[in-house]
Amino acid sequence: MKKITTKILFLIAAVAFVFTAKAQTIKERISNKDIPVYFYGIDFTKTVLIGDSKANAQDIVSRQFAGINDLLINESGKYDVAGAVRRSDLKTDLTFVNERNEKADPDKLLSSNPEDFNRLSESDITTLIKGFNAGNKEGIGLLFIVGGMSKPDKAIAVWVTWFDIRSKKVLLTDKITGKVGMGFSFRNYWATGIKNVIEQIRNKKYNSWKSE
Repeated sequence: MKKITTKILFLIAAVAFVFTAKAQTIKERISNKDIPVYFYGIDFTKTVLIGDSKANAQDIVSRQFAGINDLLINESGKYDVAGAVRRSDLKTDLTFVNERNEKADPDKLLSSNPEDFNRLSESDITTLIKGFNAGNKEGIGLLFIVGGMSKPDKAIAVWVTWFDIRSKKVLLTDKITGKVGMGFSFRNYWATGIKNVIEQIRNKKYNSWKSE
């Protein structure tokens, strides 16, 4: 009986340790200013554009995806990722994500199925991060992974993902739906949804992540 009780107590302690370690990994590492954070931009390789049959898929892959990412650099005051995640020294590297986006398959981009908006799962995100080249860096990576872009619903689904660069372990991933506003081009139209996601991170999500 004593041996059984000891084993039970050991198991409880082990489970408690795992949950504590997870909380420390997410809460303490993300907010720890001594750990560098690298923002890798927006990954569109798993993206499906819904309800826009006239869109030029080839142009979107070869030009528009890079154009949206460029806005994060050229108009960083408007798309203030650093401020949203409370990092004045946020480092940005779009090299790897641009290379990936250029290799996306245009034939798989367009869809007429509304359910494709929610097609990605956490396991899909984990697989993507395992195959993501983040360079020879130490610290935490931050990547926006777009799943669905719905023209009828005027919305974009973005998995905001924090991961350990060296181990490629996902620390936290959270799907945020960004509402799309006015825009006079494909790039600017969908960039308003990204801006909305960034605003949600700044106003609510970041503090929510820290409390997990």
